Amino acid sequence: MKKWIWRGLLALLGILLIAFLIFRTPDTDPAAMRAKYGAPPSQFVTIGDGVKVHLRDEGPRDAPAIVLLHGSNADLHTWEPWVQALKGQYRVIRFDQVGHGLTGPDPKDDYSRDNYVEDILQVADTLGLQSFILGGNSMGGKHALAFAAAHPERVAGLVLVDSGGGPMLKLAAKKEDEDSGNIGFKIARMPGINLLAEQITPRSLIAQSLEQTVSVKSIVTPAMIDRYWELLRYPGNRRATFIRFSLPYDPLTEAQIAVITAPTLILWGEEDRLIPVEAGQWLAKTMPSNQLVIYPKVGHLPQEEAVAATLGDLQPWLAEHAPATKTP
Repeated sequence: MKKWIWRGLLALLGILLIAFLIFRTPDTDPAAMRAKYGAPPSQFVTIGDGVKVHLRDEGPRDAPAIVLLHGSNADLHTWEPWVQALKGQYRVIRFDQVGHGLTGPDPKDDYSRDNYVEDILQVADTLGLQSFILGGNSMGGKHALAFAAAHPERVAGLVLVDSGGGPMLKLAAKKEDEDSGNIGFKIARMPGINLLAEQITPRSLIAQSLEQTVSVKSIVTPAMIDRYWELLRYPGNRRATFIRFSLPYDPLTEAQIAVITAPTLILWGEEDRLIPVEAGQWLAKTMPSNQLVIYPKVGHLPQEEAVAATLGDLQPWLAEHAPATKTP
């Protein structure tokens, strides 16, 4: 009887091994990814601790500077529609934060809020930026808030797009109970399953995750799915993702946010299922100098789901708070 049990276990292990080899999605090739997603105007700039940041710095060098921070598991390409509209009059800088895109993992596996803030400071110093508009979507908004709290003298204004960082994010738990949320983020938080996902990350999972993130489904193109899927599998990024999701959420306190005096534009998708619109409304009540705009039938990525509408609100706000270089 024992022999049959052992034979059965060995057979099961063999089946699991074969299934693993069949469904395994290996890391992407760094050189191929740089060729595909890091062509000019991309640059690779070395900052502290040997981090080589993938960034794009476009527009007139003497124009007001805008730094844009992407959200969790996204990359600098999420800002492409805004950049195309703004770079004629502004110096627009965006970069892949550590654990994302072509920047790849942090050498010390440090995905703390403070480390992200330090990276923003080092990128700004490296590019010679003294005072600039700082914008962020989701996780990038959290880092923008944290930077503004730590270095208020460097921030001429904030643009928060469905931003993390505030205590009101606890409302997301209620939303998840109502069958919302994002399957990719849920898997990243599941012990054991996330280790398997570090080796097996089907493209269909990324497609489903993106479709759950937005309300305007038409923006989820095959090219967009490929980009998220391939850059998540850039060497080290999957492991970085699971390390980040294993950390406790560390929002700024109400007191920290309430003393941020930089003029702030808050843009929010009314149908955001990751960070509910109530979080944006809370920020608007807490921050001393802000303007809140809510977009109906828009989800977590207004900068891509509602390009014309968001630019229609952003550009007049920029004209007031960071007058652009006039084109001849």
